[in-house]
Amino acid sequence: MAGKPVRPTSAIDQTRRMLSLVTYLRERPGARVEDVARAFGISEDELVSDLDVLPMCGTSFRGGDLLDIDTDGERIWWHNPDDVAEPLRIAADEATALLVAARAVATLPGLRESDRQALLRATAKVETAAGEAAGASARLSVTFESEGGVFADVDRAISERRRLWIRYYSPARDEVTEREIDPIRLVSVGHTYVEAWCRRSEARRTFRLDRVAEIKILDEPSVPPEVELRDLSEGLVQPAAEDPEVVVEVGPGGRWVAEYYPHDSADELADGGLRISLRTPDPTSLRRLALRLGRDGRIVSPPELADSARQAAREALAAYDGMEAGDAHAAHGVDGGQ
Repeated sequence: MAGKPVRPTSAIDQTRRMLSLVTYLRERPGARVEDVARAFGISEDELVSDLDVLPMCGTSFRGGDLLDIDTDGERIWWHNPDDVAEPLRIAADEATALLVAARAVATLPGLRESDRQALLRATAKVETAAGEAAGASARLSVTFESEGGVFADVDRAISERRRLWIRYYSPARDEVTEREIDPIRLVSVGHTYVEAWCRRSEARRTFRLDRVAEIKILDEPSVPPEVELRDLSEGLVQPAAEDPEVVVEVGPGGRWVAEYYPHDSADELADGGLRISLRTPDPTSLRRLALRLGRDGRIVSPPELADSARQAAREALAAYDGMEAGDAHAAHGVDGGQ
C-alpha cells in the first residue's frame, strides 16, 4: 500500500530485479500490481518505483526504443514489447563504451564475487559479439576516484544489512566527524548520497559519498527504524516558494556554497565569486554560514539579516580579542615571576 515503509535494497539487487521484471511483464500483459509485487517479494511502492525507471531504459544507448510501460495503479501495461524483442544491435562506439564501463565496474572493491564473475562472463560475450569493435576498448581504461570504493562498501553494507563507520567532512562546519550509521538506500541527486540512520544524532541523515574520508563495514547488524522514504526527485532539500529570499555574495573560496545549498540563481562576479539567491524558512540559520565564510563571503539581503551577521562577527572577534588579552596577561605574570 502507498506510504508503507520500503525495506533497504542494494543497487545491484534492484538492477537484477528490474531485468527479471521486464521478462515477467512481457509474458503477462495487464498484470495486476499487487500480484507482481507479491511475485517479486517487494512492496507495491517498490514496484511502482521500478516502473518509474523502466521507461527510461531501452535497447539503444542513444535513447531510442525505450520501454513504453505504464500503470493505472491497479494493472501494468507494456505497449511496445514486440519492438523491444528485436535482437540488440549496437554500434562500435556503443560497444566500446559498454566494455570500458563493464571492466571498470568489475574492479570496484566490495563487489560481491558472484556478481563480479557474472559481469566478467557478460563482458566476454559482448567482446565476442562486438568483434573488431571491441579492440578500441582494450586501449581505454577508467579509474574510479574514492567515491567508487565508498559506493561499493555502502552497497555491500545495504545488501548484507551491516552497520557502517565513517569519517565524514562537513564543509558548512569545516569539520570531520566520526559516525556509525545504518544505511537505508543509495540515491543520486546530482551527486551520490547514502540515506542512513545516524547513531550519533539518532536521526535520519543524508551523506554525500565524495565527502566520506574513510569508511569501514562493521560486524554489527544494520537495524534502522522503519521510516517512510522521502521523494527526492526534486532534490534533497526543497525550499518553498513562499520562504524568504536571502542573497549572499561569495568570493572564489566560497563557491562551494552554491554546491552545498539549494538556490534559485548563482550569477558570476568579476572577481571569480558568485552572487547566490536562495530561499530558507529560517534566514537566521544562515548567520553561521556568514561566520564560516569570513572574508570569503557576506550576506547582502535582507538588510536586517546582514546587520545581524555583522553583529555576530563583531561579538565573535571581541570574544577572541578578550581571550588573547587574557593569555598575554597570564604570560606576562609568569615572566614577571621569574
